[in-house]
This record gives sequence, C-alpha cells and structure tokens, in this order.
Amino acid sequence: MRDRDDQPVDQRARSLLGRVLRGHDVAVRITEVEAYGGIHDPASHAFTRTLRSEPMYGPAWHLYVYRAYGMHWCANVVTGPTDEAAAVLIRAGEVIEGMPLARERRGRVPDHQLARGPGNLARALDITRVDLGTDLFAPGGVTLGPAVAAAGKISSGPRVGVSKAADVPWRFWLTDDRTVSAYRRSPRAQRAPTVES
Repeated sequence: MRDRDDQPVDQRARSLLGRVLRGHDVAVRITEVEAYGGIHDPASHAFTRTLRSEPMYGPAWHLYVYRAYGMHWCANVVTGPTDEAAAVLIRAGEVIEGMPLARERRGRVPDHQLARGPGNLARALDITRVDLGTDLFAPGGVTLGPAVAAAGKISSGPRVGVSKAADVPWRFWLTDDRTVSAYRRSPRAQRAPTVES
C-alpha cells in the first residue's frame, strides 16, 4: 500500500526511518536519511532542472540514483509532489538480511559499517544506475517496506557535505544507533550568521 504523497519532505524523511529497504538479496533497516526540498532548496539537484535531476520530477516512491564524486552511487526516494521534485537521500542502515552478500560487496569492515554512509549503503544493496526510476512498491528489484509505528528516538541536524543551505536541519537519524554516519560539514559551506546580544 502506498503512503500519502502530500507530506512535506522533512516529515517524509522522518517517516522513512526504521523502514526496510531491500535491494538485490540484501535488506537494511534505514537508520539515517537526509531531506532535499527540490525546487525550493538550493542544495537539491532539482533546484535547477537538468537532465540529471529529471527523475526527481517524476512520480513519488520511485528511486533516484546518482553517482557522487565520480566514485559511488547514492540512493534517494522521490517524495513528490511532481512539481516540487523533493527527495530523501538514504544515508545509512543496518543490514538485517543477506549479511554474507553485504560483507562480500563491502569488504573487510565491521558489520555496523556495512551500510554506513550513502555510498556504502548503495554498495551493500548493489544499487546502481540500473535501478534509477524503480517503483519502490512494485515487486522485485529494489523495494521499500511499510512504515513502522515507532522506529525509536529521532535526532536531527545539519546536512552533510552540501555547500548551500548547509545549516537546514534536515538530516534525521535514529539516536545513538551505531550504523549512523559521521557528520562532515562541507568546507565550502558558509556559516549561519550569528546574532550578537
């Protein structure tokens, strides 16, 4: 069953925590996400409509996959509405099925680091450009499980590695979960103005 498509992207991001994302015989419980507000968000790929960002203007609950830094793939859930092109980056998860395969794909790292960070998560699930546009509620391929009633305590903070709107607190994670990635501020990001008393 599909979720409502009228929630703001930050609420949708929070609702993804604790859900199960399955891809190519491995499943992770999502523990960290990052929201991007599409045409309203200068940090979003969709802020300027390009061929690369076009899938973000498609239907909600489809996968937007892109390559970061020319090295690794990143998986995003398009949340809609279509004219806003909002999406949520899946930043980290806990491998709950397919552990041997995830270890094979990721190499010799501790189990709690197998899907820590968006590139590592995509590698553990073997998500690549081939999965771009996948309907996450269609059988087979990459799929998203149902929402969970209580994923746990949720923390929020600034987004990782973006130079614009870096202080928007749209990174959400399950508090104290070991699979959550470390915060790294972009060296190009401007500091939020301080108020003098």
